[in-house]
Parts: sequence; C-alpha cells; structure tokens
Amino acid sequence: MFREFESRSAPFRPAKAARSAKGLPEPPDDRKLAVTSKAMKEIARIWLAAALTASVLSTSAADRPNILWITSEDNGPHLGCYGDEYAVSPNIDALAARGMRYLRAWSTAPVCAPARTTIISGLYATSTGAQHMRSETRLPDFMKMFPEYLREEGYYCTNNSKEDYNLKKTGKVWDESSNRAHWKNRQPGQPFFAVFNHTISHESQIRNQINERDRIHDPAKVRVPAYHPDTPEVRKDWAQYHDRITMMDRLVGGNLKELAEAGLAEDTIVFYYGDHGSGMPRNKRWPYNSGLQVPLIVHFPPKWAHLAPRDYADGGTTSRLVGFVDLAPTALSIAGIKPPAWMQGHAFAGRFEARAQPYLFGFRGRMDERYDMVRSVTDGRHVYIRNYMPHKIYGQHIDYMFQTPTTRVWKQLFDEGRLDGAQSRFWQTKPAEELYDLESDPDEVNNLAGSQDHQQILRRLRRAQQKLAEEIRDLGFLPENEIHGRDSGSAPYTMGHDRKLYPVNRIMKIAEKAASLDPKETRNLLLALDDDDSAVRYWAAMGLLMRGQPTVEAHRRPLLSMLNDPAPAPRIAAAEALGRYGNDDDAATALRTLLELAPMNRTDIYVSMLALNAIDAMGDRAKAAAKEIAEMPVTRPGLPGKLNGYVPRLLEDMQAKWE
Repeated sequence: MFREFESRSAPFRPAKAARSAKGLPEPPDDRKLAVTSKAMKEIARIWLAAALTASVLSTSAADRPNILWITSEDNGPHLGCYGDEYAVSPNIDALAARGMRYLRAWSTAPVCAPARTTIISGLYATSTGAQHMRSETRLPDFMKMFPEYLREEGYYCTNNSKEDYNLKKTGKVWDESSNRAHWKNRQPGQPFFAVFNHTISHESQIRNQINERDRIHDPAKVRVPAYHPDTPEVRKDWAQYHDRITMMDRLVGGNLKELAEAGLAEDTIVFYYGDHGSGMPRNKRWPYNSGLQVPLIVHFPPKWAHLAPRDYADGGTTSRLVGFVDLAPTALSIAGIKPPAWMQGHAFAGRFEARAQPYLFGFRGRMDERYDMVRSVTDGRHVYIRNYMPHKIYGQHIDYMFQTPTTRVWKQLFDEGRLDGAQSRFWQTKPAEELYDLESDPDEVNNLAGSQDHQQILRRLRRAQQKLAEEIRDLGFLPENEIHGRDSGSAPYTMGHDRKLYPVNRIMKIAEKAASLDPKETRNLLLALDDDDSAVRYWAAMGLLMRGQPTVEAHRRPLLSMLNDPAPAPRIAAAEALGRYGNDDDAATALRTLLELAPMNRTDIYVSMLALNAIDAMGDRAKAAAKEIAEMPVTRPGLPGKLNGYVPRLLEDMQAKWE
C-alpha cells in the first residue's frame, strides 16, 4: 500500500533547511518574478539543475527506512513479554513476538532529564556536565543533537512531545516538537524519524485517585520487593503502577495501529522502550538495576532485515548489553549515516553496527534539590555501585519523591523501628561500595562487596567504572558551580577535555580516598586541603566530613582555616563538617559562613543549594538561624524556570523540621 501511495504522490523534495545544507537554491516564485526573458532562462536552468539534484536526494531518501520510537515513562520491564505474570500488556507483547527483546538494556540514568540528555546527544551526560537534574549546560559548537543529522539527510523528525534535556538546544533539532507533532505532517514520500512519548505511567500518576473502571490489578496479588515493607499502601501503589502500564500499553497499540492503517508498517523500523526504571521509590532515582533496566523491543520488517542487528530473530531475545548512550548512533546507523567519532555510544543495528560492549554504566547526580554522587556498572549479571558520598542516606528528603504514599509509609515505619534490615537500609547511610548478583538476588539487597569470594569481580567492575570516568572525563567530580564556572566561556565538555582546566585523574583519586572511609587516608586528605585545585580541596574537606565526629574534632583547626577558602565549595564542605561535628563555637562560626553563601541574591543557584543542604544537615544546630532562613529570597532574575522550585523546597523542608 505504501508503494502505491508513493507512486501517486509528488516526489519528496528536501525542506528549506535541507536544501540550504545541500547548497540548493530556493524555487522561483512566478507570482513575484518581474525579470527579463534572459534572466528567466537562467533561473530556469538553475532550478532544473536543483530539481535534478533534489530528485537524486529524493530517491536516496526513499531508500531509507522510516524509524518510529515509542517511549513510555517511569516503567521497567514489568511486562508480560518480560516474564511478569502479573502484567497485562498485550500490545507490547505482540510487538515483542514479531521483534526482538533486549534483556540487558539500561537507561544510563535512573531519572528522566539526564537519561533523555544522554539519548539526544549520544554522550554520557556526565561528560557534558548535564548529569544533575534540570541543570542547563551546552554542547560544544562542533556537536549536534542527533536528529539534526537525520534532518540533513532528508528525514522529517518529530517529537511528541517531551524533551526535558539538560542541554540547551542550538540549531533546529526537530521539524516539530509538540503534542501535535506527527509523521503524517511530512512531505509525501519523505522518510520520517518520529518519537511518541507516553506519560501515563509516570511516577506522578501512581498517586492519583483510582477510578474503579481503571482498576485492573488486584493489590493482594502484587509481588512486593524485599526492600519495600508489605503494607496496603505499598501494595496499592505497585498495583496502580501496573494498571498504568496496561493503560500505556493501549496507547502503544494505538501508535502501531495508526502506522498499519497508513500502510507504513512494512516500511518502518519500530523501537519501544521505557525511559528508566519504575517510578516507585528506590527504583526511580537510583542507579541499581531496578532503576536502570528498561524494556527495549525492536522490530525490523522484512524489507529492512538487512539493517537488523546481526543476532536479530523475530520473537527472539538478546543478552547484548545496550544503553541509552547507544540509541543516537544506532538511529544514525539505521539511516545509513556514520555516527560522529565523538559519540560515546555504539550502534547496535544498521550499516555501522559496532561490536558489543562488555559493560553498561549508570550514574546519579543531584536529584532535584538534593546532592549526591553515585556511579554504577554491570556486566549483565553483577551490578557494582560506587558511592562517592556515603555519609548521605539513600532516602534523602526529595519533596517530589515524598508525594508517593509508599515513600511516606516506608519512612514512618523506619522511624517507628518496624522494618527488617533490607527494608531499613534505604533510610541509612551508604557503604562506599556495593556489589549484587542479579541471578541470585534480583532485588539487590545482599551486598557482596565484602565477600572474599567476590573480590575479583569487585575489582574488575571497579576498574571498569574508573576507566570510563577517565575516558569520558566525568565532570561529576566537580562541584556543580564549577561545572559552569571553570569553562571560561566554553562548553563544559570542552573544559573537561582540557587537562589543565580539569585534571580529572588527580581529582578522582582524592575523591576515592575521601569516599573510601579508610582511616589510613586521613593524612592524605589533610595534605590535600592545601592543593591548588579547588575540587581537590573540596573532596579533601568532604573526606573529613564523611569520617564523622572523631576525625572532625581531631582536625578542627585546618577545617576552620578552610572557612576562608577562596572557592565556595571547599568552604561549604568544611563548614558542614564543623557545623555537624565541631564544638558549639565552631558550629556557630560554620553556620555564619553557610548563611553568607546560601542566599540566591548573593551567589548562584548551585552554591545556594549546596549551602542550604549543608545547613539542613546541621539539624537543630542551625535552628538559631530559622528567622534568617525564612526571609531568604526564593528566586532570582534570569534563573532557568526548571530550577526555580529547588531552593523554596529546601527552605520549606528546614522550616517544617523546626516548627
């Protein structure tokens, strides 16, 4: 049907942007021409040449497949085709029956914005400084978001409709990005790359009041993971999460039906995937397998079988490790475009399919208003977690997360001492390293990092994580304000690849000493307090803070000296250490330092959030500043809208504790 439709349609001509990129002139407008016959002949000659070129491009474009991405939010592989007998997902299951399921796909980030940033760029967000939630960084000028490359080759690119990137867009990324964007709006015969994103399974929807007509799953039959308490609230949330997956599945079915009714099914390669793990607490926002594993199903119709992965089989499965960083190069490869060498992912299909990689990587940065730094890696069976801020509890108070009933009842039961060890861990501080065996422990509650039988695996995965950080120049080792402040006007990625501006190996080395909690490293931390790099000094002060009261008391004098550091981040880390563990006079001095840095009208948003988190960590020792905190500004002119809510949430949380 599609070929018949094409034969009746005018040939596709590249849009204006594509014509410009190819050096083609605009067509003449006869209504506005008032020129000599000689000029008319010249214009006709030029346009005939352009038309012939456009015809070649049209033929080339017609030989390219359509690509449809159907995505859903906040759901892991809780689908029938992935073995979840509780799930009801007939449309996605049917797609899997004629496509291929990826059993080891990771979203790279366990939350939407940095995950989508990784997809759109083909770069780990940690290499662009975009790993923090709703941060705004930018790419170097020589890089483009990948749909631009598709558009240059004649594709009609649409996004319906969520972007949510932590990178500023430059150039024209999409032909249309809105809730009206659709492949139907392309020129006849033009190949398309279209994204349809379904939000109905999002974390926010789990909290909705349930209409009985939407009740699909019986809470009594839900499987409660080992880390969650088995309560009616938790069962209801897990059941409603599955209800939402079923509702999302219907929307996916609608996308596929629409494609088939247009006669395009045999000309279109279809991807379905979730944007990270489930929206349930300790899944979303956490780089465990439960927060990173996503369903990924890819269908290649027979016409495009030659572009399918080498191990492709209808209705089959693959254990190939695939991450979100691989999606951009794969889309380009399918379209016959060689992925740029700077992309960090590896195409898993198409003309430029690359060899499979041995590891997948994940990360956690600032989540809304709370700072943290975690890195993870898997070989498909084992998951390694590196906690660079082990002094912070897993379940920091994030306002948005606490709106989910499961989070609230879970914390309440912990405060009442009614949880077992696995259930309590989320509300406690973290170990420096974690290691889990997904085969024997799919809920990731039995930490094998201390097991002598697993040290070889631990060392191998640890080194894989370190190696990636070195290779991509992981910017997470910088305080967030320095990601934006060290660049001297260049993009953070560019700054990160300047060894003078960013000595990543040296900074990472002291960060690992700090986070190891090894008392033997204390002397090295003290020496690093005088380093000429502010990030090294920051991690040195953080290392003393992480070791708690005995270490802070024993080394209060160098920490007091750090309160005069020229860089704000080392000053804040030292102040938090003294504010929490110093004597009363030290705590009062530290609080004054933090109050000078916290107001947004005196500093930038990232310094403000870091200082307010430190004040909050002081607990009642900061209560004397309650009035001053209540009067702090909650916004500042020119602040990106996505960041506006975080300081007010921190201020409200502190005030609520002191009421």
